[in-house]
Amino acid sequence: MKDIDVTSDQLVAIGQLQNRYARCIDADRLEDWPDFFTDDGFYSVTSAENHRAGLPAGLIWLDGIGMIRDRVTALRDANIYERHAYRHILGQPYVDGRDEHGDTRVETSFFVVRITRDGQTDVFASGCYHDSLREVDGALKFARRVVVCDSSHIDTLLGLPL
Repeated sequence: MKDIDVTSDQLVAIGQLQNRYARCIDADRLEDWPDFFTDDGFYSVTSAENHRAGLPAGLIWLDGIGMIRDRVTALRDANIYERHAYRHILGQPYVDGRDEHGDTRVETSFFVVRITRDGQTDVFASGCYHDSLREVDGALKFARRVVVCDSSHIDTLLGLPL
């Protein structure tokens, strides 16, 4: 990987993408979630231990926009769970170069809390997004998002996007 120069405008665009993504999930607009990905987009969730060991299989593995859309359909129509809400807290994105496809590689720390129907707030997940971003029709999208959770203890509601 080679270092790249990043302008302040590019950093703002990356931060805006990250914030719109988190806002979409926090506002329960899951039907809009697939729009953040390229048609060949990839989304997975894994633990930091597995990521460090180079183990590619994730707890969630969505390869392509069709699988990403299917996840939303399943969440809305097939899964039954107690109503709750999320709040994402994001770190400053770090641009660490370009991948083999020319996409911009970005790492962003995250912290997510879950608020249950009775108002209780719990830590849901923390970790780091490992992203490859691509410009499509003038807008940045996720070509690849690997969510690396700090803990190997995974909540049963992880079916929802992080």
